[in-house]
Amino acid sequence: MEAGQPNPGHDTRILLTYFQVEESLVEAVIERVKASLRLKIVSIGPREPPETAFNSSRGQYVSERILSWLRGFTARDRVFGLLNVDAYTPGLNFVFGQAELGGQAAVVYLARLNPEFYREPFDEKLFLTRIVKETLHELGHLFGLRHCSRRCVMSFSNSVWDVDLKPEHYCSRCRARLERLGL
Repeated sequence: MEAGQPNPGHDTRILLTYFQVEESLVEAVIERVKASLRLKIVSIGPREPPETAFNSSRGQYVSERILSWLRGFTARDRVFGLLNVDAYTPGLNFVFGQAELGGQAAVVYLARLNPEFYREPFDEKLFLTRIVKETLHELGHLFGLRHCSRRCVMSFSNSVWDVDLKPEHYCSRCRARLERLGL
């Protein structure tokens, strides 16, 4: 490949691991993400996060420690985690996900995306849609996208209602940046 040429999307590989997530849900997320991004997503199966990433006084995982753990799976590929846990980062009470901007690791935390967290009836379609939106958002960060307008999946979500309001697609500007990368 010549210098300056975009990396063909089909060569862009993402390793995926998950924790306490049904395989059927993982497969549904992969299918929807691949409809938006030209990626080769390779599942490396379920993995349990390290106890050292858990803050027992808060009952939450420390997101930076999860990202560090994910980076340990590979030296070359990008890696993505779907974890059915609650997590936070310093300065925020919780995060739906986190990614290294233009980096190697990203994660989505499912606990607060589940309607049951808010004492609402379980809604599989809504739960899946929320997970897909946040997955596309964090993968966007992984490929260098920053937060964007409310008309884009790259919009920052301060609450689950913000997740519900944003679209499940990239705006034309973000889409163009991804296409230049072959995605």
